[in-house]
Amino acid sequence: MKASHLVLLVEEPSMEAFLRCLLPRLLPADCAFEVHPFQGKADLLGKLQSRLRGYALWLPDDWRIIVVIDRDDDDCEKLKQRLEIMANAAGLRTRSAVSNTQWQVVNRIAIEELEAWYFGDWQAVCSAFPKVSPTVPNKASYRDPDAIPGGTWEAFERILRQHGYFRTGLRKIEVAQVIGSCLDPQNSRSRSFQRFYEAILESIA
Repeated sequence: MKASHLVLLVEEPSMEAFLRCLLPRLLPADCAFEVHPFQGKADLLGKLQSRLRGYALWLPDDWRIIVVIDRDDDDCEKLKQRLEIMANAAGLRTRSAVSNTQWQVVNRIAIEELEAWYFGDWQAVCSAFPKVSPTVPNKASYRDPDAIPGGTWEAFERILRQHGYFRTGLRKIEVAQVIGSCLDPQNSRSRSFQRFYEAILESIA
């Protein structure tokens, strides 16, 4: 069943800002969405099962819940399993547990964090910040957006500062809004973003 409404549960305000700018460009007019940020990863993980139990009491058949969380330094499989267990305990069907499109919850992990999705579409970054070099993805350490060593947001901030932006520190929400407004999913080289995008497309198919 095609979704008429998406509920996105995210760990912090910059992901909320990014999605609020990205999703209107991806969703059809007859699909609404809402984004609920938590106060960090620990807050989301601590409250998620209770929140899902609440949704399970009344969730319409044509609503879908998408949980988006950063991997950070966690083991990806163990983090995904933890999220799946919470959804199952709440009585909701996850995409991993059912073979058709009648899932209610899908869990998606940004590897290692939101800024990896920016590296995945460097053309969008250059559109948002024209002084940035377009050849950054050609460097070995940036070729795989989901495997950038030494911290993804730190690397992103460092590149922008080198090109004259955010000398006093990265303003994450501002960046999220600008890049969310121009990122093209078709251009993304980030596998974790593509997994998220696939879930969106499946929801509205």
